[in-house]
Amino acid sequence: MAMPLRAAPAPGEDDPHVLVLGRISDNPKAHYAQLKPLLDYVVARMGDVGITGGRILMARDARQMSSYLRRGRVDWVTETSGTGVELQRRTGAQPLLLTERGGASLYHTLIFARADSGLTSLADLRGKSIALQGVGSTSSYIVPASMLLDAHLPLEILLSPRDRPDAQSVGYVFARSEFNIAAWVDKGMVEAGALNDLDWKDERRMPLAFRRNMRVLAQSPDFPRALEMVRPGLSPAVRERLRQVLLQAAQDPQARDALKRFFGTTRFLELDAPALKALEHVRQAGARVREQVE
Repeated sequence: MAMPLRAAPAPGEDDPHVLVLGRISDNPKAHYAQLKPLLDYVVARMGDVGITGGRILMARDARQMSSYLRRGRVDWVTETSGTGVELQRRTGAQPLLLTERGGASLYHTLIFARADSGLTSLADLRGKSIALQGVGSTSSYIVPASMLLDAHLPLEILLSPRDRPDAQSVGYVFARSEFNIAAWVDKGMVEAGALNDLDWKDERRMPLAFRRNMRVLAQSPDFPRALEMVRPGLSPAVRERLRQVLLQAAQDPQARDALKRFFGTTRFLELDAPALKALEHVRQAGARVREQVE
């Protein structure tokens, strides 16, 4: 099982009869095991549009995945909504379907602080610090950063939790995991943190002993949790058949295990008007963060 993060696929790998599923990954081996069963399920149902095989291609970041999409090396990408709209901006890739994971297709961001901190609103974070997950996170970077900018709070990156921002800014530091965000706030290493509401309720990420001592300062509107994207130029027949197979998978017992392995997916949904509107909000948030923060 070879899953190298290489600069370009080997010659001959751009076979139009092979459906290539892409993923940005820092753990290719684990992600391969999550992606392969659903890819096999889909490929077995696409012979009528000329698909006879499937392949997985990992990228180390959005820039590399964008290169694959522009060159037609990847046909289908599964990503968070923030990364999905960034790939759309860079390459013209299009959202195909909304991905429901664990029964939730939408979620929202919560910015929180210790209840005994004296902080009651975003305005109180001026001159304080916030823990975020990382630049690839929609719910714990793009959206909360946009929320702070909306509150007229400039952002300043910190070297560590011990670093301090200037008096007029909010300092942000990357904690890398949801649990670290919760723990850093609980221990007073930073004044605030940002998590989505699903992680907020998950005791593996926000232990009850932490959560009961927290206060929510602000909540974002709902936005899509994950997207299935397709490259520009993908055959309309292949695109439509892929859409049909994914939409019908939740009703097929043979797909049950493959969906569960596919990041806990419960079903795929059409992108209706409210979802498209929420996705536009994510797109605008990402643009603002790129312009004013990065």
